[in-house]
Amino acid sequence: MKVSLEKILSVSGKPGIFQLIAGGKNIIVAESLVDGKRLPIHPNQRVSSLSDISIFTIEEDVPLKDVFGKMKEHYQGAVAIDHKSESKTLRSEIEKFLPTYDSERVYDSDIKKLFQWYNILQSKDMLEFEEAEDTAE
Repeated sequence: MKVSLEKILSVSGKPGIFQLIAGGKNIIVAESLVDGKRLPIHPNQRVSSLSDISIFTIEEDVPLKDVFGKMKEHYQGAVAIDHKSESKTLRSEIEKFLPTYDSERVYDSDIKKLFQWYNILQSKDMLEFEEAEDTAE
């Protein structure tokens, strides 16, 4: 099943990632990909779509979609190491599939989220992404 990364959300202050269910004028409803619970997200909460997130590298920023693709290829579609592993272990692991990542600008917390999000998406069989639609005309 192909997934639109625009509809996968990270909500500040909430663990895990969420799938957009419905949107309204003043609120959106999202479902946790971890436990399936739905929650309202208000306009004052910081929300990021995974399609808007990228990883700093020495050359240029790499979109999260491409990083997930490299991870899927590296792990052959299987589960990655646990995001609760030591930071040193996670950093050595990210170098295997993204050797040019900028180790000074990518924090340990960012790497932990990357592995956590990958494992959540992998467990839900959501690592096939739709191409973003061009809305600029």
